[in-house]
Amino acid sequence: MRPTLASLVHHSALKLTVRAGEDRLDTPVRWAHVSELADPVPYMEGGELLLITALKLDAEDPAAMHRYVKRLADAGVVGLGFAVGVNYDEIPGALVDAARKEGLPLLEVPRRTPFLAISKAVSAAIAADQYRAVTAGFAAQRELTRRALTDGPEGLLAALASQVDGWAALYDASGAVVATAPEWAGRRAGRLTADVRRLRERPAPASAVVGGAEDPEHPENADRVELHSLGTSRRPRSALAVGTAAALGTAERYAVHSAVALLTLTTERSRSLYEAGLRIDEAVLRMLLAGEPDHARTVAGDLYGGLLDAPFRIIVAESVPSAARAHGRGSAAGTGGDRLGALAEVVESAAARAGEAVLAVPEGERLVMLATDGGAAVAACVEYASALETGRPAPDPAGGDEDGLTVGLSAPSGPIAASAAYKQAEQALSVARRRGRVCVEHEHLAAGSVLPLLADDAVRAFADGLLRALRDHDATGRGDLVASLRAWLSRHGQWDAAAADLGVHRHTLRYRMRRVEEILGRSLDDPDVRMELWLALKTTSAE
Repeated sequence: MRPTLASLVHHSALKLTVRAGEDRLDTPVRWAHVSELADPVPYMEGGELLLITALKLDAEDPAAMHRYVKRLADAGVVGLGFAVGVNYDEIPGALVDAARKEGLPLLEVPRRTPFLAISKAVSAAIAADQYRAVTAGFAAQRELTRRALTDGPEGLLAALASQVDGWAALYDASGAVVATAPEWAGRRAGRLTADVRRLRERPAPASAVVGGAEDPEHPENADRVELHSLGTSRRPRSALAVGTAAALGTAERYAVHSAVALLTLTTERSRSLYEAGLRIDEAVLRMLLAGEPDHARTVAGDLYGGLLDAPFRIIVAESVPSAARAHGRGSAAGTGGDRLGALAEVVESAAARAGEAVLAVPEGERLVMLATDGGAAVAACVEYASALETGRPAPDPAGGDEDGLTVGLSAPSGPIAASAAYKQAEQALSVARRRGRVCVEHEHLAAGSVLPLLADDAVRAFADGLLRALRDHDATGRGDLVASLRAWLSRHGQWDAAAADLGVHRHTLRYRMRRVEEILGRSLDDPDVRMELWLALKTTSAE
């Protein structure tokens, strides 16, 4: 459960005392926020416990406190925590009276309880609630997958109805009911045929919420029904209905989304085996990226051999349209000029020859692949990218203008760290895009210096602009401020050592650094300023 004011009051370590609003302590708390503004309302979203010391409030003025508390209550603030022993030894009566009049819970915070402790307690309770919901959601995914594999769609519907404490129904393309769980839901599901048909006219994936399928004989059983299209084609092939008494929670939402994915896989019977395999690949990849390697292995079975257990690389490739295509000429995406398709073919062919498994998932203008580290598939990917970058012959897609290609490779990883590996591949892809490279491996980014990353026109322009005033000063022959600044920064601000490097007295160096501050209008005591100046010096010295 989400934290409430009551749970905070009962928290043994906080020692909070209720001074007003005792009948509203069961209100959930979305966050604990500290603000000493006279009017914090513009920065509130509602549901907060506001913590104050009345630093900027006239807390003894009844009229001012009534206006203050009323604005908080109207903004949806659920409670006010007042720290005593800071600006006031006790909560002023004017604030207590205003809180009682508006029905806003007022909590007295003792001097020994820091606001940070209250914020931590709220944050910990919210995190625990979210963890429970996510854990329950993943457990629901596992159960739905097991039932789908063992009992088919009927078993999956029964498991889903149990998970959401409601009912579920499966429809065919015409809107006719195929199966329901429990059985008594058949009549309710049948009254939604028209809604299912309307949903079918929308491109997949589509969903809708309808206002309950009322049972004329039992009007108290009116419920909230969600409709979800099933299928990957433009026109959905079937639909799922889920009826519940209230809106779905986080765990129930996980269960419904899992059911939609699993039913999509099981109902796309007219699709080819290859297309079904793509969906499995995508589901397995998403499970890995969601931190559920065991669930991914359960779904995958023996489909990928030992790929999900051995160290692997994640490859993210992105299509860069040719100039002709960018102006509307050439072939459409996925046909002629598709470098992503050519890359996938090269990698999968190399893997097949070496007896390796590879997982490839298209994502629009992107292709995500998972291949064994050190294997033939990864080597083929790097070789293909290298051939494109150096202009050597590389396998071309059939016909049309050729797309460009950008590829990022993660460091070797395992199933538990798949999400981190995906981020590494995206980072490498971003670097490759900025540098105009075809392929960048994440391992190479950390192997060198950060300075090459500064070799950018915008960075050099910033450095020149930052140091120009100092160089103009030095050009007049009135001192050597740039060299002095470099020596002082390289010695981490140690006056004697930097002065010795320059061959000047430390008082002379101090005078020069004061001149630097005066000319730049910045303080060298600011670590951000020192960092910017050092990078500017390194950037210009590397030219």
